[in-house]
Amino acid sequence: MTRADLDKAPGDVAAMFDDVAERYDLTNDVLALGQTRLWRRAVVDAVAPQPGERILDLAAGTGTSSVPFSRAGATVVPTDFSLGMLRVGKRREPYLPFVAGDGMRLPFRDGVFDAATISFGLRNIHDRMAGLRELLRVVRPGGRLVVCEFSQPTWGPFRTVYTEYLMKALPAVATRTSSNPDAYVYLAESIRAWPGQEGLAADIRACGWERVQWRNLSGGIVALHRAWRPEETGEGV
Repeated sequence: MTRADLDKAPGDVAAMFDDVAERYDLTNDVLALGQTRLWRRAVVDAVAPQPGERILDLAAGTGTSSVPFSRAGATVVPTDFSLGMLRVGKRREPYLPFVAGDGMRLPFRDGVFDAATISFGLRNIHDRMAGLRELLRVVRPGGRLVVCEFSQPTWGPFRTVYTEYLMKALPAVATRTSSNPDAYVYLAESIRAWPGQEGLAADIRACGWERVQWRNLSGGIVALHRAWRPEETGEGV
């Protein structure tokens, strides 16, 4: 098996996720030292789902991130480009309306969602700016966006340790816990190449979102960005 890299086509990335779908959630919990539950709760709090709202959960994978929105009374639409992930999710959470979709060409009408969220998936959209513009298109004017993504630890010494973990320990652990360790080499490389908190905020703003803000989780390992679609706009759509 060849080593994963950041130049892979979207189909290749989707195939990697197909390969790890069955054990994806368990492996992530192990690699994140149990922090995934904390991050997931922070996303739900940031989205603040209300009964009757329509929420897009992009890059939802097996639907683990979508369940809390459904329990809050919202209509959540888990969407992913990995058919393997969707099959596992549909088996585990058959009541969720899983949809296969490319983040750069979402299969939804303009302004149909009250909110959109994407957790640890924006890195896997081949053109993240196109993905952010698509999210703007499908969210109604005044609607909100929450992006949860790996970022840059704020304390220098910790950032050095974290980078060492990403590039050495993470692939080694994945070799023992995942059916496709190469997918986690890709994960480590994509995290290291990802923009920091301010850089991602600038990208979100450039795609037409307003009132962009963020807060760090776990010392900046993860950043939670939140933004709103302008009440009336034709820009960025």
